[in-house]
Amino acid sequence: MADGFAGQREWRVTGMDCGSCAAKVRGAVERLPGVAEVDVALMAERLRLTLDEGQTTPQSVEKAVRGVGFGIAPKGARPEKPKGGFVLPHGAFPDAAEAGEIDSEPEKTTGPADDAPTSWLKTSKGRLVLGTGALLAAAWASRLVLPPEIVHWAFVLATLVGIVPVAQRAFAMTRAGMPFTIEMLMTIAAGGALIIGEPEEAALVVFLFAVGELLEGVSAGKARDSIRALSKLVPKTARLEVGGKTREVAAEKLQVGQIVQVRPGDRVPCDGEVIDGTSGVDESPVTGESVPSVKEPGAEVFAGSINAEALLRVRVLRSAEDNTIARIVRLVEEAESARAPTERFIDRFSRVYMPAVVGAAVLVAVVPPLAFGQAWGEWVYRALALLLIGCPCALVISVPASITSALSTGARNGLLMKGGAVIEAAARTTHVAFDKTGTLTHGRPRVTGVSVLSGTEGDLLALAAGVENGASHPLGQAICAEAERRGVDAATAAGGRALPGKGAEASIDGATVCVGSPRLANERGALTDDLRTRVAALEADGKTVVIVLRDDVPQGLIALRDEPRADAAEAIAQLRTLGISSVMLTGDNPRTAKAIADGLGIEHRSELMPEDKVTAIRDLTTGARVMMIGDGINDSPALAAAHVGVAMGSGTDVALETADAAILRNRVTDAAGKIRLARAAMANIRQNIAIALGLKAVFLVTTVLGITGLWIAILADTGATVLVTMNALRLLFFRPTGAMPVAETSARHTSDATRESASATI
Repeated sequence: MADGFAGQREWRVTGMDCGSCAAKVRGAVERLPGVAEVDVALMAERLRLTLDEGQTTPQSVEKAVRGVGFGIAPKGARPEKPKGGFVLPHGAFPDAAEAGEIDSEPEKTTGPADDAPTSWLKTSKGRLVLGTGALLAAAWASRLVLPPEIVHWAFVLATLVGIVPVAQRAFAMTRAGMPFTIEMLMTIAAGGALIIGEPEEAALVVFLFAVGELLEGVSAGKARDSIRALSKLVPKTARLEVGGKTREVAAEKLQVGQIVQVRPGDRVPCDGEVIDGTSGVDESPVTGESVPSVKEPGAEVFAGSINAEALLRVRVLRSAEDNTIARIVRLVEEAESARAPTERFIDRFSRVYMPAVVGAAVLVAVVPPLAFGQAWGEWVYRALALLLIGCPCALVISVPASITSALSTGARNGLLMKGGAVIEAAARTTHVAFDKTGTLTHGRPRVTGVSVLSGTEGDLLALAAGVENGASHPLGQAICAEAERRGVDAATAAGGRALPGKGAEASIDGATVCVGSPRLANERGALTDDLRTRVAALEADGKTVVIVLRDDVPQGLIALRDEPRADAAEAIAQLRTLGISSVMLTGDNPRTAKAIADGLGIEHRSELMPEDKVTAIRDLTTGARVMMIGDGINDSPALAAAHVGVAMGSGTDVALETADAAILRNRVTDAAGKIRLARAAMANIRQNIAIALGLKAVFLVTTVLGITGLWIAILADTGATVLVTMNALRLLFFRPTGAMPVAETSARHTSDATRESASATI
């Protein structure tokens, strides 16, 4: 058959609780002809691959995944209940499905499942735990009234009831080419225990295994919930304006350009632009910043943010699948595929580790009896216990569980990182390079002083604003903004024109008024020695100076500066506390750069073109691990040259997509927070690896020496898996910057949000 069209396909796979589960799904499909680039994301429950449908159909892929015990549904369809498994984050499925039947055609849905979580008591694994526990308890109780022969068979029955579904999965995976699985080891261990006459211990092991699997599922569900909670921040409905009236529609149906109303206390249903109204808006769901921001006509608002004060009319700028919250969720889920080097090493190690342990168990079972005449029953028992310790579940899950928790915590605090590789690189950072404009500073100049030579400050600003009225240059806009702030009306001007590189001029009351640089004043013979001295003093403070001339006679000076962000100096201090050196890279002149840098306590390099910034970063990276922080647009070459490129920006496309990471709150102190979070994640990973390998090393020795038996061995396996997962979940409560996480701040906002006053915190 000729090859068909090879394209990327994506499914949602349910029932995966640990790294070994993801490996089983990967193993089930990667052997199929025409399948390539298999990517299984455990926490995102995603299977993505490139498929040549001329060799293998999508239905064959789904059959292979169902064959090893997992549920699978195409992207966008209703999640499917795994046969013999359960789905914690999404609830009530039909009774038939709960009984273990698989929907051949899952019901389509237009958005994420919203069902209430299913109680573990109602799941297949929950019922298995209760059933095997009840049988085990009954068998123990029967000792009091029944003869030993019947008690023996009671324990055998308890073992068989619990091990049969496990054995079915084990043989299904063996047929798929994966013989070394925990299910197979459990089947051999329980069966072997029955053969050597240890049914009581076999029944206990099966029960503990069922409990461990249930706890793994609960832990994995909790980790996934922290990410899915983000998508639930966007309201389901929106108040759409149609023909002068409003009606409620599904938020996911909103189209770009439509107008919606957002009442006080409501969540904003879309990314949009305010066209009418002024209100304080809490953007903590997007940025992690709990202080409300005032939104006026022309301001952008984000889906999921909370309107605190007054009615807003908002024009939709992005569709539901492309709003900021959706992109953050997508970024966090995609980041799971960017695996850390440590995770890749653990994955390779586990593939060798498990067969090695199986080989060691075989040697333990046969060598002592054959070579030294030891008792077969005793050494076979020890070998069976050794098999149970051989499962690498805890080791495999140790890294991705920590990475996922760190990514989720970062997303809730406005700190995005694109995967484990970025987290690991950020944790090793020794130097941080900052762009100046828009990163350490606000990126927009403002008037810092007015010096009058003739008339009043109001007269001077009126002349300057008259010339600059409607200007596109940042300095001109800053002058007009200052005049408006002071309540000064711009003078009526005519014949305005720009003087490229020098300033602008216009005719006011019959006189030619110029607003320009000292160079323009010098060219027109108006730059006296006194003015030259004043200009030099202001420029020494890092300020830009413009001179206002009327018919070439100086009227006064206006000083402007792009001021550092309020938290910039604190950010540098925090980085210094972390043992990290900082440097500012800017294209500004040396005098301005030095003034800003000295005020912040940071080294600087000035007069750098974009290519010069790349050279500076490369110079730093020769002996250090460098994080570059810039605005994500002009600095993109330097961001790419650094070990970690971080873009500043509140949810913009470029901030989310051009760099390795993004700081959504535009707070410079978040640079230190990002590094603290990365270091905490790597410390958590090291703890998890120590727990996983440490417990197994201890019990490998004690099992071979005969100190511990089967039930301790299964505790060593499932217990370690649960321990590392719970340890990873601690990262969900980590405070990288000391700010209250979004989940907490959002919970405190109710419909009485109108009582909160944004003006009090601005």
